[in-house]
Amino acid sequence: MTKDQKPYSGSCLCGAVSYEITGPLRPVVACHCNQCRKTSGHYVAATQGRWDRLHLKREDGLAWFRSSETASRGFCRDCGSSLFWRRHGDELFSIMAGTLDSPTGLSVACHIFADTKGGYYQIADDVPVAGQDDLEALRP
Repeated sequence: MTKDQKPYSGSCLCGAVSYEITGPLRPVVACHCNQCRKTSGHYVAATQGRWDRLHLKREDGLAWFRSSETASRGFCRDCGSSLFWRRHGDELFSIMAGTLDSPTGLSVACHIFADTKGGYYQIADDVPVAGQDDLEALRP
């Protein structure tokens, strides 16, 4: 099995949703937009993979919320864990990095929407702040 075929596994907090996805996965992006902050309680750290490589091993807790005209968010209806973000019709989708089982070998590549971050914290690491257009180069 090559590095690009590495299987990753993950789940929600209670286990009512569990999944496996075959890589490659995008490096993690820290999103500070208002929607991510509202759905997670802080900023979101997410990787990205191909929808056709996702295998839901258990999905009885999975629910979807249409968070905008262009995208939906997958979460566990039992424990509330935020799991996925998907633009309607896109072959790629985001996976909340904290739901992946360790070790992943992934690292944070950049921060996005830093101009809308919460007023209670500073971005104090050495990870660059990028624009939405910069994400294209990180696609898996």
